[in-house]
Amino acid sequence: MNDPGDIADHLELVDGEIHVWRASLNLSEALLERLYRTLSPDEQRQAGQFRFREHRDRFVAGHGILRDILARYLEVRPDRVGFGYASHGKPYLEEPRAGQDIRFNMSHSQMLGLFAITLGREVGIDVEQIREGFANDSIAEQFFAPREIRMLRSLPEHLQAEAFFTCWTRKEAYIKARGEGLSLPLDQFCVSLVPGEPAALLSTSQALDEDLAQAVRWSFCELSPYPGYAAALVVEREVSLSEQVRCWKWSAVL
Repeated sequence: MNDPGDIADHLELVDGEIHVWRASLNLSEALLERLYRTLSPDEQRQAGQFRFREHRDRFVAGHGILRDILARYLEVRPDRVGFGYASHGKPYLEEPRAGQDIRFNMSHSQMLGLFAITLGREVGIDVEQIREGFANDSIAEQFFAPREIRMLRSLPEHLQAEAFFTCWTRKEAYIKARGEGLSLPLDQFCVSLVPGEPAALLSTSQALDEDLAQAVRWSFCELSPYPGYAAALVVEREVSLSEQVRCWKWSAVL
């Protein structure tokens, strides 16, 4: 995942494009305070509920950066970006820009945030810091599909941590794109996970016709946002992701 660097404070989305933004959540106190002031009263209350300062700061940074990014497309102040929430908690814009059906999703892990923006199609994104040990405990057996577990355990041990988080981010991005939350159990569908193989939805627990329809409906893309991290993007409708994903690096223009 490469960045063209800092950009202007306004961007245009072209139909068919997906814009992926990368941002550091390690921000100065002054910038965090500026972002905090753009949050809604409800978001500010949520920020105040965190027990540890580092978790509060990541929440403020992630939600404040999302508002700043969306404001550039909407041509409004970040504090004027209004969100509604679907039945399973996926946010959407209450007042999208006239003529633009902007969809978005965000994810963060440790101090790295990713944000996906597109038009007229559902989108999901997920990022995780790769940590040793997770692949060797019982988490995979609890949450992965049997086929995924077999693929994971067939790999050399030194590749299993990367494969585990490759699988996890693809599964999370998929359920986030569908907007169903954990009402769609993680073990009810199977994704590719072997390092170097294309990102894909391999199967679901549904009937064959519906299984094929889901595979055609969703496009998967592996992202490499930063060394030591795994990330995935899932977008509705078949697209040429290698040509239509544009990557940006966020910097403050508040």
